[in-house]
Amino acid sequence: MDAVARVAELIRQRNLIDAELAACIGRPALVGHLGEWIASQVFGVELEHHATAKGIDGRFADGRTVNVKWYLEREGLIDLCPVDGPDLYLVMTGPKAPPVSSRGSTRPMTVNAVYLFDGATLVSDLLSRGRKIGVASSVRTALWDEAEIYPCRSNRFVLTSEQLEWLALLGHGA
Repeated sequence: MDAVARVAELIRQRNLIDAELAACIGRPALVGHLGEWIASQVFGVELEHHATAKGIDGRFADGRTVNVKWYLEREGLIDLCPVDGPDLYLVMTGPKAPPVSSRGSTRPMTVNAVYLFDGATLVSDLLSRGRKIGVASSVRTALWDEAEIYPCRSNRFVLTSEQLEWLALLGHGA
């Protein structure tokens, strides 16, 4: 019973923190909503007014549509829209995950890397290899490497010193 009491207390503490986070972002403190809020603050993504917009979370200043993902580990998978997907996928991840059981591990909410994928290129690559498009689509390591914009510097999407500072705040020490 001591274990149940301890878990109940920790859940109460987490609920208080989640309430504070929700007050900051204006939505429930779920990882998806937090990721979208981070994308709006750090990358200037103008979010859709309704969180239920299918496949598109917002737009960059240049008008390109974007779907934002925040995965607490980089497992090589992305949830993709099979039809009418966004122009871009902005994917923030925690550390790269080894292919082992999650038993006994944690998934802290950190941003260790950020990737910007061209939606059409990503879907085309998967289709050409006979891969499925949808939930947990497996993306080749080479495409992850090409899409990385943080912490590695990319000419495709240059981050300002302010953006780099903000992302560092969310990094592995967060």
